[in-house]
Amino acid sequence: MPSPFSLRQQVTDVVQTTPVFDIHTHLYDPAFGDLLLWGIDELLVYHYLVAEGFRHLDVPYAKFWALSKTQQADLIWDALFVRHSPLSEACRGVLTVMNSLGLDVKRRDLPLLRSHFAKWEVGEFTTRCLELAKVRKVCMTNSPFDDMERPVWERGFDRDERFVAALRIDPLLVDWENTAPKLHASGYDVRADFSGRTFAEVRRFLAEWTRRMDARYCMVSLTPDFAFPAETPAARLIEQAVLPHGREHGQAFAMMIGVKRGVNPQLRLAGDSVGWADVAAVENLCARFPDNKFLVTMLARENQHGLCVAARKFRNLHVFGCWWFLNNPSLIEEMTRMRLEMIGLSMTPQHSDCRVLDQLVYKWSHSREIIGKVLAEKYDDLAAAGWDPTRAEIERDVRDLLGGAFERFLQS
Repeated sequence: MPSPFSLRQQVTDVVQTTPVFDIHTHLYDPAFGDLLLWGIDELLVYHYLVAEGFRHLDVPYAKFWALSKTQQADLIWDALFVRHSPLSEACRGVLTVMNSLGLDVKRRDLPLLRSHFAKWEVGEFTTRCLELAKVRKVCMTNSPFDDMERPVWERGFDRDERFVAALRIDPLLVDWENTAPKLHASGYDVRADFSGRTFAEVRRFLAEWTRRMDARYCMVSLTPDFAFPAETPAARLIEQAVLPHGREHGQAFAMMIGVKRGVNPQLRLAGDSVGWADVAAVENLCARFPDNKFLVTMLARENQHGLCVAARKFRNLHVFGCWWFLNNPSLIEEMTRMRLEMIGLSMTPQHSDCRVLDQLVYKWSHSREIIGKVLAEKYDDLAAAGWDPTRAEIERDVRDLLGGAFERFLQS
């Protein structure tokens, strides 16, 4: 039996060096220009830090939003890094990025940090971040309903093979009343009351955009009250358009469930919250449509155990990630441990959910440390039971956790 130190060292080394497929982000191929966010000011005005910053800022919301991005970043830096120690995970992440890039944060000198970023060109910086994070592939979030993004797809571009697409369809499912007229104006014979060829035309829309993007999966973010079956536009469209499309094109349907939109509208993107959802909706979908594949992450901590139980029952369900408010070390460790104990290696413990390119560096640095710790403890348990994992087995298992199981699930 290898010593516990030797086994844990092997696990740590493998987890730290294995390239990852980041299966859900809000990043863009560099060809999308300004849609790809990066740099210190973008890190500081990220909605995680804005929400936290307003707990200290004595500034009216409207006045803050009227400021330039640089001025907003100055306020956040002063509130969270100068006048208070940056103990939150979001703040620590900014420091991890700076430190990994070789920048000196001890001086608390924001203008100096900005000067370093001014030297980078976006293509080179993209490569640097991917290298530091050891990310081999990034899955974007791509919406044909976005007026800034859609023209890029329509005119075409030279794609960076490291960036792959996921088709985001939130307006279709959660705002059908306003989306139907837009689809009709774009040449799709749809009706708000679902009459005529509506479902067939929605499937045509999904197929055309899947081909255009070469989308790996189709996805939506849903509120806690999502139910299935139900007499709602979302449920009807899922059953009669999204899932038939998925079966025809071998495309998984990803659901991110649990966000309460705009509980504080004055915070804008930072104003969303979390709510408990009913896992029965996921179970009902998996049971009624065994030929469809479902990727699911849920936002409330209270949903995680039920979601794991559902994954034990349905092989067409792949659980992934520690999303948004769950992206904190204590919760990532708890969830990773529970998932390994309940469904083993047939899940993806983390995705970065990055909106800013630089965040790849800290989110994967922090997550690898936690995944390695939990996995090493589980291998210790195996060794104590007489099962000695080999280096090759550890490497295989880590490849699964860092994207391999996800890729195999999509291909199955």
